[in-house]
Amino acid sequence: MIKIMFVCHGNICRSPMAEFIMKELVKSKGLEKDFYIASAATSTEEIGNPVYPPVRRILNERSIDCSAKKAVQVKKSDYSDFDYLICMDRNNIRNISRITGPDNQNKIHLLLDYTSTPGDVADPWYTGDFTTALMDIEKGCIGFLGYIKNKYSR
Repeated sequence: MIKIMFVCHGNICRSPMAEFIMKELVKSKGLEKDFYIASAATSTEEIGNPVYPPVRRILNERSIDCSAKKAVQVKKSDYSDFDYLICMDRNNIRNISRITGPDNQNKIHLLLDYTSTPGDVADPWYTGDFTTALMDIEKGCIGFLGYIKNKYSR
């Protein structure tokens, strides 16, 4: 089983979007038994809070229910428990490394590094642009799933 954790600052916008988009992609390919997918925050600001309402609306428009999701923080043990810790931006990488320690096993990556346009997924909490964040996250999840399928089909 491949274990993936998506990471952002508060775990109420980008990382839950990635978690639920990836779960849907995996399900659509009949691969859900091969994956464990979660998401978490690098900060403590939103712990216990639900997914941000604009994100819930976007996911609901795709018939994706995220109502049970509550924000959690990355733990040191997540580094050993997960195969991939996929961050939304460079600040997340810096902050997760403070929690988990050095990335000696090359598990921590940016989501958009699996696309033709590497870089950060802009935080819609600040930009207000949830649609662009969703499109970037979807493109990243598709690219990441392609990478995983290539890597493990050898």
